[in-house]
Amino acid sequence: MQVFFSSEGKELWARVKGEVDLENADLLRRELEASLDHARPQVLLLDLEGVTFMDSSGLGVILGRYRRLKKEGGRVVICRPQPQVRRLLEISGLSKIMTIHPEGPETLGGMKDGR
Repeated sequence: MQVFFSSEGKELWARVKGEVDLENADLLRRELEASLDHARPQVLLLDLEGVTFMDSSGLGVILGRYRRLKKEGGRVVICRPQPQVRRLLEISGLSKIMTIHPEGPETLGGMKDGR
């Protein structure tokens, strides 16, 4: 699993690639937390286009960042999830509390460079 970060204004874009499962969910959590601490965004844009598999450990990481940002007045937007990941987000109920956008963060106002 790999995570690539960029930020613009009050947005932090995290582009995740690979599998997000029990084996590497803690690494994803640590990397997201470090970037959130550094950037202090109001919006975390999670680009999941490159995520080929996710289990409940990955859902827990996303839910934890959602709770953190909500407490701080922010929000999480999930972008471009693969069909199998989108289905997991829907079954788990996360799609009811977070925005799922079928396109990339560059179409949402910030992050115009499309990296």
